Amino acid sequence: DRDTNDLAAAEARRNALNQRLAELENRLNRLAQRAADAEAQKAELESRSADLVDLAQADATVETTRTAADTARETLTKTEAARAEADQASEQAAQAAREKATEQTALETEIRTLERVLATGPETDLPPMLDQISVDKGFEDALGAALGEDLSAPAMGDDDGAVIGWRALGPMAAAPALPAGVRALSEVVKAPAALDRRLSQIGIVEDAAEGTRLQAGLAPGQRLVSRAGGLWRWDGFRVAEGAETAAAQRLAQRNRLNEVAAQAEAARETLDALRATAEAAKARAEALRTQERDARQALNEADRAFNAARDRLAEVKDRAAAVQNKLAALAETQASIAADQEESGAQKAALETERSELPDLEAARTALADKRTALAEKRTHQMECRSRHDQLFQASEARKQRLLAVASESQMWVTRRSRSESQLGELAERATALQADLDALQQKPAEIAAKRDELLTAIQGAEARRNTAADHLAQAEATLAEADRDMRQAEHDLSFARETRVRAEGAVELAEVEDGKDLPELENAESRVDRLLRERDTMGPVNLRAEQEMTELSEQITGLETEKTDLLAAIDKLRQGINELNREGRARLLASFEEVNGHFQVLFQRLFGGGKAHLELVESDDPLEAGLEIFASPPGKRLQVLSLLSGGEQALTALALLFGVFQTNPAPICVLDEVDAPLDDANVDRFCSMLDEMAATGQTRFIVITHHRMTMARMHRLFGVTMQERGVSQLVSVDLQQAESFRESA
Repeated sequence: DRDTNDLAAAEARRNALNQRLAELENRLNRLAQRAADAEAQKAELESRSADLVDLAQADATVETTRTAADTARETLTKTEAARAEADQASEQAAQAAREKATEQTALETEIRTLERVLATGPETDLPPMLDQISVDKGFEDALGAALGEDLSAPAMGDDDGAVIGWRALGPMAAAPALPAGVRALSEVVKAPAALDRRLSQIGIVEDAAEGTRLQAGLAPGQRLVSRAGGLWRWDGFRVAEGAETAAAQRLAQRNRLNEVAAQAEAARETLDALRATAEAAKARAEALRTQERDARQALNEADRAFNAARDRLAEVKDRAAAVQNKLAALAETQASIAADQEESGAQKAALETERSELPDLEAARTALADKRTALAEKRTHQMECRSRHDQLFQASEARKQRLLAVASESQMWVTRRSRSESQLGELAERATALQADLDALQQKPAEIAAKRDELLTAIQGAEARRNTAADHLAQAEATLAEADRDMRQAEHDLSFARETRVRAEGAVELAEVEDGKDLPELENAESRVDRLLRERDTMGPVNLRAEQEMTELSEQITGLETEKTDLLAAIDKLRQGINELNREGRARLLASFEEVNGHFQVLFQRLFGGGKAHLELVESDDPLEAGLEIFASPPGKRLQVLSLLSGGEQALTALALLFGVFQTNPAPICVLDEVDAPLDDANVDRFCSMLDEMAATGQTRFIVITHHRMTMARMHRLFGVTMQERGVSQLVSVDLQQAESFRESA
């Protein structure tokens, strides 16, 4: 493992050096290309001559276009404000129309519902009296209580053939008067003349107390009703308030229909007006939106003209100075490229020297392969020796067991009771030992889980800190790059200003030396001073905090580098912990594998009566990543994998492996479901013998689900389901040992 890790580290280092050398080679090529490009640009700039442009005309053009742009912008601002107001008014009108349309739809829906409800009823030639009556709102229950089902009868004439109906008789000659203070129901009801007599003899009271008080004084045929639907008749009949009638419901629905119809008509008129207002507002908004687009287009054209004129003026001003600035920048760039080329060349040479000093990886791989081959041979020899030892030990134990069985067979039935008591003691001790092992094992998952959670938490924390540090580093590098660019630009501007000052001082000295000569014209001198002032203004302000900002960024970079170092150290520590866990896992896995493999080989030979078999880790040298393959050679067959064996051979091999695992790490209970199904009688007998030995010597109790007669005959207790009566199942159990003792005693 150590040689493998060393080889992997060496390969990783070589790959890293090769990658770094390739990057440096690419960088040198790019630097060479940049140097050639800079030299070509320098030649082009040196050959270029300054253009002469009319500055006055450019200034006039700039002022004209600026005035036009300001006018267009003012027009656009006014148009936008008017358009926004129109949009708001249009939206408000549309919202009001939508709300009114919703209200109208609800009213029309209610109208249709009420019309359908009122249209339902028995089909007759004459309309019922209920459909010809209108009552004031709030008196529906009173009219329904007063007339009830009589309202469903139609109004008829003398010649009508209706069996049931109302006929107009005119007013009574001497109609009795209602009690004092009680008004007639006819005052709030509009009905055909056929109901005049009935309505004139029905009075309206305010509450139930008044109706009860006045009931005894009613004349024959008279009735009292209340708004709540109470009824007091002259003959003592009474209906309590709150009793709802179909007639009252229908009258209330008819009143509601009339009310809703009026509301719907008003809502329809209001909706038409709102829609007209919304359409007008929308049309005005569209017109203003068109004006806004035209104004914005005019502003864009004016801005483009102004920007073009301003750019032209700036181009005229900067063209002369741009050539000198570019030449100075190119000189600085060429110096920087030369320094980068020298630095990259030195790094490349150092990396090539380091790569040449690396050890020979092919020799290391060959040596590692030889060691792996030798280790495999030693492991194979170890397994063969262990197999031979187990065979001899098995034969010796078998002979000892046979001698003991022969010696104790005559005393078996005499000592059976003592053996049972001894077995009970062993079971108690075994239960105590199993409980102790169980308590110890129950603590293991918690310890492993706690350690795993601690490592996962540390890994997540380290990843989070690494990501945060990487983000800070990237931000700091971006800030540093921007600061470097600003610093170079400031140094360039400072250098140019110094050169300008030196040239000015030289001109002053020359003027002092040539004092006797004619002085330049005042207009030319003022023009030159104005030009120099404009050039100074175009350079922009000097960043006086550049040095302080560079110091702050350097401190931030130092802090980030420290955090990076701490993060790398934490990552190395985590990797060491992971490697330790992997090493411990490999050691435990190999130890368990060897133990299970040993038990498997012995049990295979006992179940098959010979042959050999073994387990092998395949597909990887790392036990944690390797697969498991079972190689078996039954008596008379060559060694082959499990999948090439017959069904019975595969079942016996699987049983050998299962029992080997139980011998390594016993479990309290094992359930075997139809494992003897593919076995013949001889193999079933071997399986049952092995099961008896495991149950007698091991710490596991076996529950066998089977239909094989030989297996059931060898069990200690049988459980089954019988159906003595049709459709009635019953669970039965038989203790074979107890049954055998009964037979012997009989």
